[in-house]
Amino acid sequence: MGFKCGIVGLPNVGKSTLFNALTTSKKAQAENFPFCTIDPNVGIVSVPDERLNKIS
Repeated sequence: MGFKCGIVGLPNVGKSTLFNALTTSKKAQAENFPFCTIDPNVGIVSVPDERLNKIS
């Protein structure tokens, strides 16, 4: 089972920081100025929740 989702938001609001926290990595470059991350980042996050099996 798999879901695809995206993190979308205004510039410089913490999307890359959230991505790094969810994926427990430092793949997305996070800086304190807008438009630092231009290229998309892809990561895999496991969500251990039995309720997800019911909707798949």
